[in-house]
Amino acid sequence: MKIRKELWFGFSLMAVILTVTVIFMPWSNMQNGHIGLLMLSLVVVAIMLGFPTAFTLMGMGMFFAWLAYRSGNPDLAVRQTLDLMVQRAYSVMSNDVLISIPLFVFMGYLVERANLIAKLFRALELSLARVPGALAVATLVTCAIFATATGIVGAVVTLMGLLALPAMLKSGYDVRLSAGVITAGGCLGILIPPSVLLIVYGATAGVSVVQLYAGAFFPGIMLASLYILYVIMVAKLNPHMAPPLPMEERHIDLPPDNEKMREAISHRVLPGLIGALKGSRNLGISGGTIAKQGFIALLPAFTLVVFLGFAWHLATKPAAKTEAEGLMEMGGGVIAEEAAESGAGGLAEPKEEGGEGLKEPPAEGLKEPPAEGLKEPPAEGLKEPPAEGVKEPPAAKVATATVPAAAAPPVPASEPEAVERLPIPAWYWILFGASVASAIGFYTIFTFVRLEVFKMLLGSFFPLALMILAVLGSIVFGFATPTEAAALGSAGGFILAAAYKQLNFGVVKESVFLTAKTSAMVCWLFVGSSIFSAAFALLGGQNLVEQWVLSLNMTPLQFMLLSQFIIFILGWPLEWTEIIVIFMPIFIPLLPHFGVDPLFFGLLVALNLQTAFLSPPVAMAAFYLKGVSPPHVTLNQIFAGMMPFMGIQVVALATLYIFPEIGMWLPKVLYGN
Repeated sequence: MKIRKELWFGFSLMAVILTVTVIFMPWSNMQNGHIGLLMLSLVVVAIMLGFPTAFTLMGMGMFFAWLAYRSGNPDLAVRQTLDLMVQRAYSVMSNDVLISIPLFVFMGYLVERANLIAKLFRALELSLARVPGALAVATLVTCAIFATATGIVGAVVTLMGLLALPAMLKSGYDVRLSAGVITAGGCLGILIPPSVLLIVYGATAGVSVVQLYAGAFFPGIMLASLYILYVIMVAKLNPHMAPPLPMEERHIDLPPDNEKMREAISHRVLPGLIGALKGSRNLGISGGTIAKQGFIALLPAFTLVVFLGFAWHLATKPAAKTEAEGLMEMGGGVIAEEAAESGAGGLAEPKEEGGEGLKEPPAEGLKEPPAEGLKEPPAEGLKEPPAEGVKEPPAAKVATATVPAAAAPPVPASEPEAVERLPIPAWYWILFGASVASAIGFYTIFTFVRLEVFKMLLGSFFPLALMILAVLGSIVFGFATPTEAAALGSAGGFILAAAYKQLNFGVVKESVFLTAKTSAMVCWLFVGSSIFSAAFALLGGQNLVEQWVLSLNMTPLQFMLLSQFIIFILGWPLEWTEIIVIFMPIFIPLLPHFGVDPLFFGLLVALNLQTAFLSPPVAMAAFYLKGVSPPHVTLNQIFAGMMPFMGIQVVALATLYIFPEIGMWLPKVLYGN
């Protein structure tokens, strides 16, 4: 029987791991730390053989934890191992962050079944018809939007394989380019928030999920933009690989009333609507129809007005300043000034007498002061201040303490001063001019055909965008926790499915079943990884790895290159879940020594782990696409199409490392870290 290439690759990799383990393991002088490394290599081989990840981690963790406890006290080893399992399982299930996972997954399944993506893909395909490689670009944009709404890689790749792959192949697109676009675009869901990977990493590394979401936003956009730029360049240099959209595919049927206005008056929207209002040109179109079309056509202008108004409010908003003029220190007036002149700026240390410092009171105790000690102050003690010392106090100041309260004249209640706005800055006028010019240019080319495309976007893109903004905005700006925002997203999924008449008992039942299945997998994976990590730490494997890494005397750059290279290689045989839960607990304790921010490291890992879905032999995106692609599309063609996009991921990873502000700027602005 002939063995496929990917199986040969997997068996070869397992053989390399076992050979290295056999050669370098000190069998004659085995210590607990070496047993921990042996456990690590065995669990990788077992997962590559196809054993369930969660239960493999759990089983090996318990067995090797029993070995660790047995080396200390054999009589209590079984009881301590069972206690460890219970404690680790309870600690995982009591983690509140994990509640957001089933809610986000449920939101994704509901959105997937609302049939929004087919309409969104068609609208983007028509909107980008003039762009080179329009179908591929529309596929990538649709994948990015759908990934933001779901975060489920398998759902995005499968659905886009059904929608976009037949359309691209029909238009003459190269099979490898088409497959690479769909698989790479579908994997954006593990990077772009709300990403389940970021939740799992945050729970594993103890990093705020909110900050991870804020940090991953711009790297996700950067990676999607690099994909789109690559497709446009390929379409420009090799038009036969991505031919332009045929004219018959661009055809849109107009409503009868709009067709009348286009034929009789103008093909542009605004002149056509205005002309249809005139009695001499009345085409039998009702005023309500014209008003409805005009309202839809003017929505971009209304949005622009709201945006410019909000920008003006921010640009001219007066700076908040603290009114400290009327506040005076206790003991203000002349006494405070004398104290300031004498250098007593606050509490002073008591002066030492004779160098002996503070002394105990005399033995006879404290005595009452003599009666003659309390005397009226001499009359000459209160004097009129010199004329030059008296100044007219500002209106906002309170009278000083040198004036008796009873003698102070009543201060009439003053009218609150009107707060004046700041002058309009120059950048606002530039923005205003550019926006107005863009609006004029937009409405100059805004035809009735483009109006229909805009309606399609209005019915598919904007509802999804509003839900995404509501979910991510509430998280990033601190209005809600990830769990609360996930609940909001689930409610939004219900509303979208109901609005598009797809909400029924069957849809809800299937979504709940798939959500429970995915959530159970993630939770058991967490339990298994927690037990495995505890056993690895008990055996001293973590200390052994740390000692070895620190003995190399690497610079932070060398450590980052080594760690990311290891994660990149691990992405070939393992999935991202296994890499996060098994290997992140090994890397995270090393970060403080090299001065690496765990938040930034998590962003690099999330960007790097795109390879986990695009690299053979465990390239799940390739198998998802193969399951729904035509028979003539082979798995090798899909793998070949994914390779250029893996190279783009390496470029994006290097760019993020060289310019860390791409990921760290937004968390710093929002949270001051």
